[in-house]
Order: sequence, then structure tokens, then C-alpha cells
Amino acid sequence: MDLAELTKPTTTSLPRTIARVWLGLTLAGAGVSHLTVAREEFQAQVPGWFPVDEDVTVLASGVVEIVVGGSLVALSRWKVAVGLVAAAFFVVIFPGNVAQWLEHKDGFGLDTDAKRFGRLFFQPVLVALALWSTGAWAATRRALDDGRRSDG
Repeated sequence: MDLAELTKPTTTSLPRTIARVWLGLTLAGAGVSHLTVAREEFQAQVPGWFPVDEDVTVLASGVVEIVVGGSLVALSRWKVAVGLVAAAFFVVIFPGNVAQWLEHKDGFGLDTDAKRFGRLFFQPVLVALALWSTGAWAATRRALDDGRRSDG
């Protein structure tokens, strides 16, 4: 794998740029709400088995969301790398969404198992959006292809 491919400046389309900026602003806004008005709601997403205090987890994840969201907006030169980080973040927090469903915790209007279950299908969409809007999907494919060619 040619990791340099992941840090090269890339051109992008207007729809991808709009999606990347929207995702970044949405993440940053969610992060701010972790720290302020929605702290208790976000605590419903912390799995009961997670070994860190719920409030500390919510505050830390809020800071991460602000940093990743801001990076999606401001660090366009590094958008591929930031896109990979954003996608990884969405994967890492997915167990919290599963736990909210399995532990029957209400939060953000998700007050039935059907609603909590339905929400699970939104997380892969966020992963795909992070990879597509930043060009990380294509850059990763190029990096893998370049690595295969140099090995062969």
C-alpha cells in the first residue's frame, strides 16, 4: 500500500465538497451538543459494559466530534486522511448505537426498539459519506493498487 496516496492533494466536485462541509458542520454541531444541551441524551448511547464513566465518555466523544468535524471543513488539503479518521470514528461509536438498542435505552426520541434498531442502518451511511465526500474511498483503492503493482 502506498500511504503517500492518502496525503496527496486531490481535486473534488462541488457535490462532494458540499457533502464534506455539511458532514463536518454536522459533526462539530453534534460535538458541541455533547458538551452542552444534549449531554444526558448522549449518555443513553454509552454501553453499560463500557468501563469509562458515561459523562466522561460523552464529553470526550464530543471533543473528538468537534475536532474531526472542524478538520473536515478546514483541512481540505488533508481531506482524504481526515475522511478515513471520520469513517473510523463512525465505526468505533457504532457499538454504542447497538448497545442503546440492546439495552433498551431511550434517547433522542428513540423510545422503541424498532426506532433504535432502524437507527443502526444510518451508521453505515455516515461511513460511506465520510469516505465518498473526502475522496478517501478512491484514494485508498489507488493506494492499494499502487502497492500491488510495486510488489509484483
